[in-house]
Amino acid sequence: MNHKLKIKMVLLSFFIIPFFWSCESNFKDVQKFYFSEFMPTGEADTINLKYTDSGKITAVLMSPRMLDYSGVKFPFTEFPKGIDLTLYDKNAKRTFVKSDYAVSFKGTDIIDLRGNVRISSENGQQLTTEQLYFDQKNEWFFTEKNFKFTDPKSGSTTGEGIDFNKDFTRVNFQKVKGLLNESAKTKI
Repeated sequence: MNHKLKIKMVLLSFFIIPFFWSCESNFKDVQKFYFSEFMPTGEADTINLKYTDSGKITAVLMSPRMLDYSGVKFPFTEFPKGIDLTLYDKNAKRTFVKSDYAVSFKGTDIIDLRGNVRISSENGQQLTTEQLYFDQKNEWFFTEKNFKFTDPKSGSTTGEGIDFNKDFTRVNFQKVKGLLNESAKTKI
């Protein structure tokens, strides 16, 4: 190789090598951005939260694990090991909600409950399903999944799709598949 060509190669390498380093740096920054996008900003174990309104307890939320994703574009709180929620009405009557998994979407007031969802009232009404949504603002539950609803006065109803308020005083069935009168033990 001639001397001029060697000088050109050395000078060229001084310009090209930093360019590749800068690309590597940008690539690592992009990787960090996407990796941190779904890292929780907060974590908690064995939580027991009490919600109040005008000095009265309106709800108690217990969970073995909570992950807060408030730093993402659509923030949410995840309960990967499930929840045990007690809701109180104005007369201190309780409604109990349990699920294997839950996620609460900030800004929507919607909680998505999944896996062995069970909701029951002090009056003995009970609903079981695999997925149930809770609209916290309107205190309304709904699902399009299969369910079993039991009322001590009228028996059990199975179907697909149901919505109701938190104390079961207003219940709307979508597709009823079967009715079972518990006292007579006969299908209606």
